[in-house]
Amino acid sequence: MSRIVLIKLIIDLVMTILMFVEMAYYITGNRVHENVGVTLFGLFIAHIILNRRWFSSLLRRKHNFRRILQIGLNFLFLAAMAVMMVSGILISRDLFPLIPVKNDMIFRQMHVQIAYWGFIIMAVHIGFSWGMILNSVRRMTGITGTSRIRTMGLRILAVLIVFYGVYASFEREIGSKLTIYNPFGSLSNDDTSIKFVIDYLTIMGIYISGTHYAIKFIQKQGQRQRGTPKY
Repeated sequence: MSRIVLIKLIIDLVMTILMFVEMAYYITGNRVHENVGVTLFGLFIAHIILNRRWFSSLLRRKHNFRRILQIGLNFLFLAAMAVMMVSGILISRDLFPLIPVKNDMIFRQMHVQIAYWGFIIMAVHIGFSWGMILNSVRRMTGITGTSRIRTMGLRILAVLIVFYGVYASFEREIGSKLTIYNPFGSLSNDDTSIKFVIDYLTIMGIYISGTHYAIKFIQKQGQRQRGTPKY
């Protein structure tokens, strides 16, 4: 694995972790939330710079249905991150308190709801690249062969993650948070940092697994169509 690819994977992993920290507003507090947000913004800029060739190749390559979806998703994620960062600066209380903003409740609602949408979009974004991530992990760990037992175990794990993720989605009221203003929820008495991480990891797992297997299904259908003789 090249150094650039390794750096990209590390940055993506750190960004994902920091996104979890950002969602845990009532656990971390406002100052941590804002400092992590600035760090996340810096890593996001680094992510764009490291993947600048992807942007330059958009007009040179032919695009199939999967790639068109991925391009649309990437630009949607880019827009979500931009709105989150700008609205976050406008409602800042610790790092940028001198910026005068009237009716900041509108920007707070925008910031929170876009954050939840950005979380979902990020999970789908990871799902598009999940096959590449798995291949990179295999190369790093020296796994070259295939194993039916390992494959079955990973699929069972994916099913369990999705089932618990659906339960956590209802418990965390993710659907309403995507449509109704809720300032990063509230911290209940039985809520802990570990439970928060497990819940949101499994919620993310729904969209990563769903996207990954949907892409595999589309690819198999395309291979079958190409392999079908024409009369």
